[in-house]
Amino acid sequence: MAEKLNEQAKGVYIISATPFFDDGSIDMESADRLTDFYLDKGVTGITILGMMGEAQKLTPEESKTFMDRVIARVAGRVPVVVGVSNTNMDALVSLSNSAMDAGATGVMIAPYAELNSDQKIFDYYVAVDKALASSIPIIYQDFPLSTKAPVSVDCLMDIIREVPQMVMLKHEDWPGLNKISQLRKRSEEEGLRRISILCGNGGLYLPQELARGADGAMTGFAYPEMLVGVCEKFAAGDIDGAEDLFDLYLPVIKHEQQPGYGLAVRKETLMRRGAITSAKVRDPGEPMTDDDMRDLDRLLSRLESRLAARG
Repeated sequence: MAEKLNEQAKGVYIISATPFFDDGSIDMESADRLTDFYLDKGVTGITILGMMGEAQKLTPEESKTFMDRVIARVAGRVPVVVGVSNTNMDALVSLSNSAMDAGATGVMIAPYAELNSDQKIFDYYVAVDKALASSIPIIYQDFPLSTKAPVSVDCLMDIIREVPQMVMLKHEDWPGLNKISQLRKRSEEEGLRRISILCGNGGLYLPQELARGADGAMTGFAYPEMLVGVCEKFAAGDIDGAEDLFDLYLPVIKHEQQPGYGLAVRKETLMRRGAITSAKVRDPGEPMTDDDMRDLDRLLSRLESRLAARG
C-alpha cells in the first residue's frame, strides 16, 4: 500500500487531464502516455479526477477505470491524489475507499455551493472525515470562483484543529495571497500544526504564492517542467532565477488560464507536445476555432524562441 500523504508534501503535484478520443470516449493509451510525460518532466506527484480532469463529466465507472489505469501506470514512483468531490456522501466515500485500495495517497475534496457559511463548511468536513473513518488524508480544495463556497481563514484553522487528516490546502482563491499569509502567520502564532499548501490557478501567481508560504503547485499547466523548475529554484533560494524562468512562460500561462476556454488550449498544447492523441474536451465545452489556433501558434512559437535564446 502507498505511503499516505502528510503535511510535509511539497513540490509539483500536476493536475492530470483526462484524454478522450474525438468521439468522447476515454483514450487509455493516451492516459498511459500522458502519465509518462508528467513523470518525465519531474513532477513530485499526480492528481487525477480534478476539475481540469473533467471529473464531473465522467460516469462513476469511467472514473474508477481511469483512476486504476493511472495509478497502475505510476506504479508507486510518485504519490497519486484522487479528486473525489461529490454532493453525495456515499459516492464520495465509495470512490475514496476505492482510490486508497488502488494505491492512492490521499483524496481531494471541494465544498459545494450549498455550503454557504463557515459553519456549514466546518460541519461538512468533520462529517466527511467521520465517514472516511478518520483514516484517509484529505486535501481541501479552496476554489470559490468555481465552487461558490468561499471559506475564511478562521474556518480553515478550525478544520485543521478538528480534522487531523486534513493535511493539505489546495489554494486557488483569487485574489488570495493574503489568505496564505494569514494562515501561515496565525497558525504559527497560535501553535497550530503547519499543513501543506499547494496552489492552483494554472500557476498564474506561483512566485508570489511561494513567497507567501506555499509549498508548491497543484495545477495542470501544459509545461510542467516550468512549474518544477520554479519550485526547485525557489526552494534553493534562487528567487530571481525562479521568477526569470516563470516570466518566460507567462504569456502562455495567462492564455491558458481563461475560464472555460483554457482547458481546450491546455489539451491542444498537450497534444502538440505528443502527450495525448486528441485535444477533445467533453461537452459542454467549445472547440478551438481557426483564429484560436493561430493565437496559440504564435504564443508557442514565441515561447520556443525565448527558450532557445535562453539556452
